[in-house]
Amino acid sequence: MARTLFTDVNVIDGSGAAPYRGQVLVEEERIVAVAPAQIPLAAEGARHLRGAGATLMPGLVESHAHLSFIDIVMATDLGTIPPEEHTLQTARSARTLLDHGFTSCFSAASAKPRLDVAVRNAIRAGELAGPRLLAASPELTVTSGLGDARRWHIYQESFALVCNGAEEFTRVARSFCREDVDTLKINPSGDTFVPHSRSRQTVMTDAEVAAVCNVAHAHGKRVAAHARSAAAIKLALRHGVEVIYHANFADEEACDLLESAKERVFVAPTLGATLATLTHAADFGRARDPRERAALEQELVEGIEIAKALKRRGVRVLPGGDYGFAWNRNGSNARDLQVFVELLGFTPMEAIVAATRLGGELMQRGRELGQIRPGYLADLLLVDGDPLADITILQDSRRLICIMQDGVLHKHMGGDA
Repeated sequence: MARTLFTDVNVIDGSGAAPYRGQVLVEEERIVAVAPAQIPLAAEGARHLRGAGATLMPGLVESHAHLSFIDIVMATDLGTIPPEEHTLQTARSARTLLDHGFTSCFSAASAKPRLDVAVRNAIRAGELAGPRLLAASPELTVTSGLGDARRWHIYQESFALVCNGAEEFTRVARSFCREDVDTLKINPSGDTFVPHSRSRQTVMTDAEVAAVCNVAHAHGKRVAAHARSAAAIKLALRHGVEVIYHANFADEEACDLLESAKERVFVAPTLGATLATLTHAADFGRARDPRERAALEQELVEGIEIAKALKRRGVRVLPGGDYGFAWNRNGSNARDLQVFVELLGFTPMEAIVAATRLGGELMQRGRELGQIRPGYLADLLLVDGDPLADITILQDSRRLICIMQDGVLHKHMGGDA
């Protein structure tokens, strides 16, 4: 039986409780004992990892993963990659996130139909190193919606599949249930970069959203929605969407509805991506148009206020999202915790809880993932330093002394007893 004992560590257990000097015993894939430093633990035969005062905390959860977005500049770059090479690049992104302390990922869309599914299955089988992954479909959109890159004179692909009408959405949603995705992704609202479908516009119909949700729930799947506009949020909630992305322009009614559904709904505002776009995308030839930048700035300002309001209302607001662009690379995902602290008024502890305990709930494993408690899965990070004093240290993979997933050491830089 594989056993590992962590001693001389400051434990942030993911519950929100104050940290304490303690020790944690792992057997096989689970935590079996947690105790203060002064109480001896029976750990015969265990591998002994002495933390020397480092911080032991749960592994991080990415709430809006795009593992198949391989640090692109244009969305159409994804359409030019052959599926074989794209699968390998997606696997590389999975390894990158695990190397940076993300032991679980909830996918917000796959760039091609089965990329997430294939990589998820290989990770589960132990054939690839990567976070435990809930796989998504590509983004299901409408003609002229976010992700529709086609033109009359040329066919282009990006990250979406175009459907029109409830019947077509039903057929495509069923096909992805057949392929065993965990989540169906829809784009009921537009986006800043889509001139014919802007962020405040709602482009899917009631019948189209209902069709996808009916299929998902009949098959025991969940639905995630790109919903920036107030109308898109209300439409998604009306039909039982469980994960709302962005929500920048929620009005009072939409906030009320989100609050009333807070026991089943998660919101990931992805404001770090908007900030990165404003700060760095111009270096790659994007977001240079003054009108586009003004729209992004307004999106950020309003999104900050909405995220703060939802937090006050007790809605589960999660860090993460839209990494996989050249100016917002996969692997830099922990920057969102800094955004939550500096822009949204979260304490460092609240940001860590959102990325661990609440992340475990998003992964539908809230009773065994995201906290350091007996019986929970041993997804653990040993961090050189105190992230409660400086949340930015989680962005430096060199500060991650150990990364453990399911009781297996993926990375270990320290010395053994």
